[in-house]
Amino acid sequence: MSNGKSCVPRSLALKCRVVHLEDFTLLDENMECHFFKELKSRASSYFYPFQTFPNKEISHFTFEPVTIIYGDNGSGKSTLLNIIAEKLRLQRGTLYNRARFFKKYLSMCSYTSHKLLPENSSIITSDEIFNYMLNLRALNQGIDNNREEMFEDYLSHKFGDFKYHDLSDYDELKKTIEMRRKTQSRYVREHLQKNVTERSNGESAMHFFTERIKDNQLYLLDEPENSLSPAKQQELVKFLNDSARFFNCQFIIATHSPFLLSLDYAKIYDLDSVPVTTKNWYELPEVKVYADFFEKNRNKFNRNDNNNE
Repeated sequence: MSNGKSCVPRSLALKCRVVHLEDFTLLDENMECHFFKELKSRASSYFYPFQTFPNKEISHFTFEPVTIIYGDNGSGKSTLLNIIAEKLRLQRGTLYNRARFFKKYLSMCSYTSHKLLPENSSIITSDEIFNYMLNLRALNQGIDNNREEMFEDYLSHKFGDFKYHDLSDYDELKKTIEMRRKTQSRYVREHLQKNVTERSNGESAMHFFTERIKDNQLYLLDEPENSLSPAKQQELVKFLNDSARFFNCQFIIATHSPFLLSLDYAKIYDLDSVPVTTKNWYELPEVKVYADFFEKNRNKFNRNDNNNE
């Protein structure tokens, strides 16, 4: 499947990319029926994640260097990522609240990998990114508070009436001498860590991805577009494309962002269709909603362009 973004043949382009996880098999309807028969109980949502996927008529997923799990809220795309992540024992930065029968379900799933999976492979969720941004804010707030305290300390030492009595005052004497030799801004700058970075949420999220994603790993990304503007989503798309093409990363992504759906040579599973099938990104309902909206308002963009001339 080609996204129409490159003249490079698909077969040639994919040769430059690595597949760490080749496929994953969930329980089919017969396996689940057998489970409930042995359990002597009727199927219900209480047995989550049982009964999540049989009605979608798919149990086997094969993966490319970039594979996307598309679907509306409640389609099961995040559940699928968590099942894969827990079965593969991938690293995760946030806790996942597993149901009572989750372990049993995992024991009945299977997968094929290319040799051993890279040891630092992981699942990255929107919760982990959100926690990262909160921690960054808390750290910056602490630095800001310390800065105010240091301003007050500087003024009291520089203009106060400090008197040296004995050796126990030596450290205070050194501090006072240094403060009187330097301006307030210079002293604070040299002694106080700068705010980690003054970034917007989108900039912080992008920084998270560029720092977190390393070479030659498998990554499961759960709605990575959260907190990212359209412009930042396009930055992320380029970063993920480059990571897959040049740095041997493999991505399995749960998303309904049109920008991420258009990732180069991505294999897209549509969980909203029954049976689940693979589709081109421009065939998906979510993308068509955007396309129809902008097509309907095309004249407004043309008018603005004319006004700027």
